[in-house]
Amino acid sequence: MISRRSILLLSGAFLAGSSSVALAAPGHDAIRMFDLDSDGTLDLGEVKKAAAGLFARLDRDHEGTLDKHELAGRLSQREIAAADPDHDGTLTLDEYLAVVEKRFNAANRDGDGTLDAKELRTPAGRALLRLLR
Repeated sequence: MISRRSILLLSGAFLAGSSSVALAAPGHDAIRMFDLDSDGTLDLGEVKKAAAGLFARLDRDHEGTLDKHELAGRLSQREIAAADPDHDGTLTLDEYLAVVEKRFNAANRDGDGTLDAKELRTPAGRALLRLLR
């Protein structure tokens, strides 16, 4: 007969195991989505290609720029202003990719030029992923 304690211990172990899988998933999912050369990491070229694809999808009016409404949830007003050298309130693709590169470099803690799942789960990695999805 299984005791209540055994059931609680099994439930706790199951929940702990599923939460660790959930924590690991964001980095692994991004690698599966954007890893063009299937090496298990993301390099700057792969990241910029993903960011350019998102930029095109977000640019619904096809003006070639993204405004604060199109960037909502990805960049704050302050971040947009900092990335907007001409101060027109929008970001061009080049300006957007400059932010992506800055975030890539911040997430690349070991300086090897690639991001693995562990680096993508850091705050800097998650900030980068907001610019790709």
